[in-house]
Amino acid sequence: MDFLLVAVVKIIIILVFISLGVAYLTYLERKVIGHMQVRLGPMRVGWHGLLQPIADGLKLVIKEDIIPTQSDKLMFILAPVICFLHAFIVYTFIPFDGPGGFWGYGGYVSDVNVGLLFILAVASVGVVGIILGGWASNSKYPLLGSLRSVAQLVSYEVAMGLAIMGPILLAGSLSMVEIVKAQEKMGVWFFVPQIVAFVIYFICGVAETNRAPFDLPEAESELVGGYHTEYSGFRFAIFFLAEYANMITVSAIAVTVFLGGWMMPFPSLLKPYLSFVPGFVWFCLKVMFFLFVYLWIRATFPRYRFDQLMSIGWKILLPLSIANLVVTSFIILYLKM
Repeated sequence: MDFLLVAVVKIIIILVFISLGVAYLTYLERKVIGHMQVRLGPMRVGWHGLLQPIADGLKLVIKEDIIPTQSDKLMFILAPVICFLHAFIVYTFIPFDGPGGFWGYGGYVSDVNVGLLFILAVASVGVVGIILGGWASNSKYPLLGSLRSVAQLVSYEVAMGLAIMGPILLAGSLSMVEIVKAQEKMGVWFFVPQIVAFVIYFICGVAETNRAPFDLPEAESELVGGYHTEYSGFRFAIFFLAEYANMITVSAIAVTVFLGGWMMPFPSLLKPYLSFVPGFVWFCLKVMFFLFVYLWIRATFPRYRFDQLMSIGWKILLPLSIANLVVTSFIILYLKM
């Protein structure tokens, strides 16, 4: 019963924390991009617009929820729910802190020996919600957006999976906690020996979350709003929540697999002065850095054409990820001989 109670409390904390993080990530995005474009961003609701995410959330909740007359109503309702559920399930296996974190209860809900495999499998299910949303709307723009999303997912999921195989070979485990412990044991974060895999993973992660410059599934200039064109009110908010939660997921996986998870950077230099800082604080700071890069990319690069997006996935990232996996395998085999 104690284990169950602790797990339930952790799940509630994660849901609240991620939901608030998503809300203020939208605020951060508008502020960061605004300053990059020499604007102020939101300023009216609260001091410097700090209450703007709450106002936006209330607006979406009280707006009229429209279901198109000719749509498949059941699938139309289920689509955003599927996107929301898959976006939050993966946090069950992401370690925010070490085994002794959170007052000795462990900084994660569960640690299984196939945690990373489970996360990748569940993350790929999210496209089902996008397909259903596009098809059930009975409109050409959402359908085209959902078909683009499927093609994009298939193209970049393969390269992402192969890129992650490099750190898995170095760690010798699919457990998220064991991968962090392996980096601690080796004394080096995996992004150093696996810099190619790290770059491939992050590019694929941006594409997987449909973010600029890979936001073809919801290209406003071509498809109005893509797969969620016909959605409004609370259901649109759920799609929005799932997209930003996926950004945090991609960043959290990158931090865990490549950047030492909850470990502090430069321990020999910083440990005498910052040993009191909990592991989850370092984890959150690293995730925030990745999210800032997401926003930086959106403010910097224009959207690719769809043929360019396919070419990058199949002709550049996939061969590079295979080459990285082969080289890593041979080096590990050589060191073990």
